[in-house]
Amino acid sequence: MAIMDHDIKEAPARVDSSSLEHAENILDLKVSPKVDQHHADMYYEALRQYPNDAAIDKRSEQRLKRKLDRRILPLLGICYFFYYVDKTTLSYAAIFGIQSDLNLQGTQYSWLSSIFYFGWLFWSIPSNLIMQRCPPAWYLAFNIFMWGVLLMCQATAQNFAGLTVLRISSGAFEAIADPAFMLITSMYYTREEQPARISAWYAWNGIGVAGGGLIGYGIGHMNGALASWRYEFIVVGAVCAFWGVVLFLLLPNSPTTFWGFSKQERLLMIARMRRNQTGVEHQRINWGQVKEAYLDYKTWLFTLFGFLGAVPNGGISNFSTLVIRGLGFDTLHTALLGIPQGILVVIWIGLGAILNKYMPPNSRTLVSALFMLPTIAGGLGFLLAPPNAYVGRLICFYLTGSYQASFVISLSLVTCNTGGQSKKMIVSGMVWFGSCIGNIASPFFYKAEQVPSYHLGIGSLLVANFAELILFFVFRYAFKWENRRKEKVRVALRETGVTTDSAEGLNATAFQNLTDKENPNFVYVY
Repeated sequence: MAIMDHDIKEAPARVDSSSLEHAENILDLKVSPKVDQHHADMYYEALRQYPNDAAIDKRSEQRLKRKLDRRILPLLGICYFFYYVDKTTLSYAAIFGIQSDLNLQGTQYSWLSSIFYFGWLFWSIPSNLIMQRCPPAWYLAFNIFMWGVLLMCQATAQNFAGLTVLRISSGAFEAIADPAFMLITSMYYTREEQPARISAWYAWNGIGVAGGGLIGYGIGHMNGALASWRYEFIVVGAVCAFWGVVLFLLLPNSPTTFWGFSKQERLLMIARMRRNQTGVEHQRINWGQVKEAYLDYKTWLFTLFGFLGAVPNGGISNFSTLVIRGLGFDTLHTALLGIPQGILVVIWIGLGAILNKYMPPNSRTLVSALFMLPTIAGGLGFLLAPPNAYVGRLICFYLTGSYQASFVISLSLVTCNTGGQSKKMIVSGMVWFGSCIGNIASPFFYKAEQVPSYHLGIGSLLVANFAELILFFVFRYAFKWENRRKEKVRVALRETGVTTDSAEGLNATAFQNLTDKENPNFVYVY
């Protein structure tokens, strides 16, 4: 019997709702390919030419992956460098006199750190849905260009109110960055490849920390007509705007239109994505998927993950320079001491990616948990070390960066465990929605009267780290449980004569724009 479009989609729900007792009532269906993607003709052609993974030549695939790495990862990585430097400009402005120049009083500096994320918070979900309707690379490039423009405008600020408006607007334009990077990674790389690729571009976060130190040191030596902190906003903003133009010209919008690749290579790009079972591109918003995303408990676990990961990050990114200066270093040495902090972040992320690659399958949550331990040890050491142990406390502060490796590996849990384009937009947006709340709250744990220990701020880091450590094991249990449920669905379907996980069945579900809950072939990774 020929399959109807909705048969595979609704089978898991029907089987699950009857507790598998009435699986025999599911129609004996012959699975047929169904594509619900933008540029569907090329997807059909890719499935015809590569009907299963055995038809893909491994050497050709390796060459394609290397070419994708050269074309995509540097663009995203350099963008992430500016992305982090952009967010730390306020931190370096603090040591170059912005507080005195703008007469910031009380908690106004903390509010400037947090207010940025109010714009992000407000615009994160709408921006994600807009991105689904637009060519994603062009939408990202436009937003990056606007980051730079607004960052340059911050150099003109004369008071707290003016800078507040500019930082809220900047936050709104930056809201799409991380979700866009994750979406682009998931469009071109298989689930097995995504942790290493996310690590590759996220590691530029650490280069941004180190680069921010170099930029800060250079600006500290400028003797122009303006205050040093104003030059920092101008220089960083101008380069960000320029990079937005570069991305508009070079970053791909779709595997089907990626210039510089032959048609054969683009067909192979698409065929590889069958393994993900998450879809690739779909420009119509599916409100049923939006509803499913908000009703799925995993979405809220991911939101909590974003929040817990941001509590340490929000404080460190905005107060790291003040923490280091509080240990007794002058302004220029404080800027330079941000360099090893960034280099260590790169090392942590690299070690996490390597360890995850060589660990057995489904070790991501275990690797993430492991890299939380140095962060916890560093936070405890910073709190408990004697006040005059400056070098020891500085080393402990550097150790707190290991959580970045855990965060990066866990981002691949989001990209790999969410199917359906609209659902992916919502879930990815909610991760960073949670991150916004964490970034808004965290600066207020760093009290000016607690210099240089910032024991409340470091204490918040520790509480978040312990909670995140537990959350990794919650993820592990949840995804194992979901996989057992999926296998029961597949068994019930096989008993009725429908084999969904054959090569034919995988082709049928790979590009139907099914959610992870709807797709009987979806297997969660952990």
